Amino acid sequence: MAAENSALPSQESNGNDSKKFKGDIRSPGIPSRVIHVRKLPNDINEAEVISLGLPFGKVTNLLMLKGKNQAFLEMNTEESAQTMVSYYSSVTPVIRNHPIYMQYSNHKELKTDNSPNQVRAQAALQAVNAVQTGSMSLSTVDGAGMGSQSPVLRVIVENLFYPVTLDVLHQIFSKFGTVLKIITFTKNNQFQALVQYSDGMTAQHAKLSLDGQNIYNACCTLRISFSKLTSLNVKYNNDKSRDYTRPDLPTGDSQPSLNAQTMAAAALTAPGIISASPYAGAHGFPPTFAIQQAAGLSLQGMPAGAFASLGVPGAAAAAAAAAAAGRLSLSGYTAGGNSVMLVSNLNPESVTPQCLFILFGVYGDVMRVKILFNKKENALVQMSDGTQAQLAMSHLNGQKLYGKALRVTLSKHTTVQLPREGHEDQGLTKDYSNSPLHRFKKPGSKNYSNIFPPSSTLHLSNIPPSVTEDHLRGLFLSSGAVVKAFKFFQKDRKMALIQLGSVEEAIESLIKFHNHDLGENHHLRVSFSKSTI
Repeated sequence: MAAENSALPSQESNGNDSKKFKGDIRSPGIPSRVIHVRKLPNDINEAEVISLGLPFGKVTNLLMLKGKNQAFLEMNTEESAQTMVSYYSSVTPVIRNHPIYMQYSNHKELKTDNSPNQVRAQAALQAVNAVQTGSMSLSTVDGAGMGSQSPVLRVIVENLFYPVTLDVLHQIFSKFGTVLKIITFTKNNQFQALVQYSDGMTAQHAKLSLDGQNIYNACCTLRISFSKLTSLNVKYNNDKSRDYTRPDLPTGDSQPSLNAQTMAAAALTAPGIISASPYAGAHGFPPTFAIQQAAGLSLQGMPAGAFASLGVPGAAAAAAAAAAAGRLSLSGYTAGGNSVMLVSNLNPESVTPQCLFILFGVYGDVMRVKILFNKKENALVQMSDGTQAQLAMSHLNGQKLYGKALRVTLSKHTTVQLPREGHEDQGLTKDYSNSPLHRFKKPGSKNYSNIFPPSSTLHLSNIPPSVTEDHLRGLFLSSGAVVKAFKFFQKDRKMALIQLGSVEEAIESLIKFHNHDLGENHHLRVSFSKSTI
């Protein structure tokens, strides 16, 4: 360890960064170009750590502390480091099934030495930079593994029995590395996509693993080749194209491309990499990306263990739409696909089990909620399966609820225990497994295609004819929210959009008014909208 530590600035060479942050729950700290990355898998390589930073700017230095499962990554500017830390604070990156954590380091820059570890790191960095600037083609540099092919793959989906969305593609291709951009289009009556990774090696790995695979059973076959393009120019972030490094892009006027009827088709028998059919199984999502021999989903022609060991995709938008094209699950994630999350930094004055049930219920069916008796700012939330937990985690981690930023991670617990009979726990534990409010019980439900990140605009539905705009505005104003805009849907007055003053107000209003009784036997349905008014 001496050689590794000597690479750090002398006044902190005792590895303080790693000692201070034993727990996962901490603020990211004071911005710095140097990012401290923790909880790395044992077999991580330099290229994988570098790839965490590539979407956000140039990586200028790298220090690997393999013995501690940590690394320090130096970006070329503080701004790119800030973009990276803020992105990963809402979307936990996963490498080889390990959630990775990061925050700013106390160090303002990295000084590296000539120990063998550091020489390898420098070689890996040079390889990446050379590939990015196109100054040389490299197959492998000292185990860093950077390919010389284009980082852009051309994907044709044949036998398109079910619709395939951009987000489903993102979910599949994220298994192999950070996806930077995707463009989807139809050409010669074929659904096609261009997928850009940060480097050619990752693209090559994805191509080798996925070419010829079916997404769903017996259909949606992937045909993959390298594109002649080396970089994609994405103008809009919507359901047809997306640049994950530029969340600021406008949405353009894309129309939703999902049709629930076309998706709820019959289940087929030949294996696919996602599931038996998008809507197989009456409850919960069928197992995905885990090799389930029992269910008869052997993956033909798959490299041994290729999917069993894959991590859950990082990008928040990504996991979202897993659900959009059907009930996908990532049960290979941790043991059995852990469905229990630890939610911390709650406001104990305001948060109840019911409020967590409604909020987390936007992203899956909540089975049980337990607010911890001795630490009321912490709660356990159990979803009906591991994908839903991953989905909720990627959307809600970092969001503000009653003035405090939620911290959502997977729990060590695999179930939430109910109190033993006769043991009252002040109503802190609730069982919702039979709740009529579950949004995802019905196979083929439209709710699958309407899962979006928290936003200040809410989608309202199930509005009875007698309820006016003034009534609905008044309802939301009554809870202290600012109503910026409102509009009924032209074709269907049972639905409306309401734009509130902030995302936090929208989250609190959704919790308060979802299932609100509007009279005439109509209960208001509230979800987050991807549109603005």
